[in-house]
Amino acid sequence: MTKLQQMQKIEHSGIVAIIRASNPSLLIEVVDAMKAGGIDVIEITMTTPNALGVLEEAVTKFGDEILFGVGSVLDAETARISILSGAEFVVSPVTKPDVIEICNRYGKVVMPGAFTPTEILTAWEMGADYVKVFPSSIVGARHIKEVKAPLPQIQLVATGGITIDNAGEFIAAGSSAIGVGNGLINQEIITKRKFETLTQNASRLIQVVQEARNLE
Repeated sequence: MTKLQQMQKIEHSGIVAIIRASNPSLLIEVVDAMKAGGIDVIEITMTTPNALGVLEEAVTKFGDEILFGVGSVLDAETARISILSGAEFVVSPVTKPDVIEICNRYGKVVMPGAFTPTEILTAWEMGADYVKVFPSSIVGARHIKEVKAPLPQIQLVATGGITIDNAGEFIAAGSSAIGVGNGLINQEIITKRKFETLTQNASRLIQVVQEARNLE
């Protein structure tokens, strides 16, 4: 998949579902449930036990049906091994030039984290495809709108504290996509195998994003 195709899939979906799990054996079922609800862009965090093994298994099972990436990446070495394991995009909570460089070298989407306008612009100038605005929960959707006013060219992905209830606000404020973790899937859903609930949550979140885009 080319970088353009990766980005088209991310922007079409508008949702990056973030999976953090202490039990990686259930992640395939989690992905199945989200896929049934219409979500097809999924980030597996490197804080998940055996994250790369899970990634390889998921990529083998789902192929191009799901765009898989990795999150919580802090260095170029982790970014590279993740890409070689099948990651199509790399997300970091911070901006690290070496992570951006390695992703661009391999033609993969990179989303470094930043917060202030200066940090956001710096990440963009370093070669970010999207800038993950994190943690968005501290300032809310208005922060996205205010940043986009002087920096409309920068593609932002609001992450942190995004829920089904407030997702539409961040999309309407100018986020190209939103990163959603606990607001979509939490440990109770995983451990108690509430996969039908997860499918319903995914479907509802997609509806919220589409409705917000129609109002723009």
